[in-house]
Amino acid sequence: MTLRAIPNLVDIRPADAAETAIAWKIAMERTGGPTFLSLTRQKLPPIDRTKLSSSEGARRGAYILAEATGNNPQLILIASGSEVHTALEARSQLEEEGIATRLVSMPSWKLFEEQEENYQDKVLPPDNNFRIAVEAGSTFGWSRWVGENGRVVGIDHFGASAPSEVLYERFGITAEEIVALAHTYSVK
Repeated sequence: MTLRAIPNLVDIRPADAAETAIAWKIAMERTGGPTFLSLTRQKLPPIDRTKLSSSEGARRGAYILAEATGNNPQLILIASGSEVHTALEARSQLEEEGIATRLVSMPSWKLFEEQEENYQDKVLPPDNNFRIAVEAGSTFGWSRWVGENGRVVGIDHFGASAPSEVLYERFGITAEEIVALAHTYSVK
């Protein structure tokens, strides 16, 4: 989170190998300032790009990875890095329940904020107030992307150490927690 706050520093937190390849290209092509890649230690499976959007969307900072049924989302989940996988699982559960849920992969706040307003509004429609961001770290700053009615699943303290799956379960960074939080919106 601290690095995201540094002016002119492009943050990239890819969700899988395909996004990481795009992130590396962005870093190598960028000449107007520094870029950092925040990579996970976790063993994550590749995202099935035959069923979901191309990783090329990562070039714009955020993109619709999985569209809601009917292209009309009742709820928007936003995540970056390894949390995209957790959000994908939550999206699947919500869709099965009949809640049309869009998942936005947002590997770079900076690159997304540089996009034209029309693109930003396409990805995060301003009239959709039902948004949940997922961050395995501080929730600070996510209010910008979820809006005043949005919610963030995250960890606002420091010092715990354990394997990620243990920490995620202990601190509620799970698909079940996201689904439960989505139910508080009563979006059905």
